[in-house]
Amino acid sequence: QVQLVESGGGLVQPGGSLRLSCAASKSISGYIMGWYRQAPGKERELVARIGTAGSTDYADSVKGRFTISRDNAKRTVYLIINTLQPEDTAVYYCNALPPETYFRSWGQGTQATVSS
Repeated sequence: QVQLVESGGGLVQPGGSLRLSCAASKSISGYIMGWYRQAPGKERELVARIGTAGSTDYADSVKGRFTISRDNAKRTVYLIINTLQPEDTAVYYCNALPPETYFRSWGQGTQATVSS
C-alpha cells in the first residue's frame, strides 16, 4: 500500500523556488520527519528534518534556502526551496527518521530540475 506521496517538483530556472509536499497515509505526529534527496550518481542524503514539536535542522549545503514544515492534521510535510541552484537537481523524498522504519518504503519521490 502507498504510504508516502511526494509532489511539487518541476523544471525551474536558477534562482527560482519550489514548494514540495509529502502526504502520508498514516499519522506522522509522533515522528521526526525528513526530506531527503538523491542526485544523479550520488547516494540519497538527508537535507532537512523537523521534530515532533517543530524544531528544524538542515544540511549545511541548504541552510538559509530550505524551509521544512509540517501539518500533522493533514499528515503532510512541506519543503520550500528558495534560490534554487543547479546542484539542487535531484529526486526529493520524505520519510521518517530513521528512514524505512515507521514508513517501511520510500515513495516515488518528486523530481526537481534546476536549469536555464
